[in-house]
Amino acid sequence: MPAQAAQREYRTWILDSRRWQHYRPRPGDVVVATYPKCGTTWMQQIVLSLIFQDTEPRPVMEIAPWVDRRFPAPIEAVMAAIEAQDHRRSVKSHLAADGLPLHEEVKYIHVVRDGRDACMSYHHHICGLTPEVLALMDRMGLEDETVGRPYPRPPADPAEFFRSWIGEAAVPGHEDGSPFYSFFEGERSWWRVRQKPNVLLVHYNDLKVDTAREMRRVADFLGISVPANLWPQLVEAASFEAMRANGDRLMGRVAGMFRGGAGHFFHKGTNGRWREVLTEADLARYAAKVEQKFSPALAEWVAGGRTAVGDPRSAPD
Repeated sequence: MPAQAAQREYRTWILDSRRWQHYRPRPGDVVVATYPKCGTTWMQQIVLSLIFQDTEPRPVMEIAPWVDRRFPAPIEAVMAAIEAQDHRRSVKSHLAADGLPLHEEVKYIHVVRDGRDACMSYHHHICGLTPEVLALMDRMGLEDETVGRPYPRPPADPAEFFRSWIGEAAVPGHEDGSPFYSFFEGERSWWRVRQKPNVLLVHYNDLKVDTAREMRRVADFLGISVPANLWPQLVEAASFEAMRANGDRLMGRVAGMFRGGAGHFFHKGTNGRWREVLTEADLARYAAKVEQKFSPALAEWVAGGRTAVGDPRSAPD
């Protein structure tokens, strides 16, 4: 039994948190859990490079499967592939902390990014899905009574998408986040468990500013030692440029889900695109949501990372 059982269900066109009921933890497992487009694949690459101690571009999304994704494989096949691994395992989740079972013998790494950046990147992401994937998501939604409708097609205008994201909900009990769950509720849930010894919070901005420093934090958290002569190579392999250059190998079969393949997925990796997209009224809505949902320390963490609050574990609630 987990030390903390999942406290709520998340069921959308993409997610089904109930799939975690099939997961059987192994001591040392690593779960990389983020809101979409907050550096998930980046952190997965870092974790796998530390586990394997090399720079080989592996199909990240096949070696470290996304457990709560409804498709394309049934959960039995996903878990069989995970159980067959004889190396230290890493898996992916896009769930909030309250949707996951938290096991004491498992390490959880959560990466956060400014919500406006995550929203802009997510808009680009889903606008590139192929018609076949969209049709599959339609079917997933129609077959689940808690969703009950086809997947909403994103508007071409990113500002219009932002307004639906911050004003419409897709998950019962949330006020925003469509077509995903609420970014604000998700970050609140991870903030509540940040002091657990097996939970590490990392910020996207900190990864960009000093990748090597944040990789050291991750390695220390996972109890992994890296030979000094290998370290610069691992850091270089985790750069956006290297990951984009190796995109087809890193994504494997998942690249086929996007028009433009891996080139669409590894888009820019930059922040601040919202500055040229959102109006003053849009920014005021975001600020009001932050004030409503986040404590001052959490707001500072989400906006600025460790530069703003230092170690999030010691920050006030």
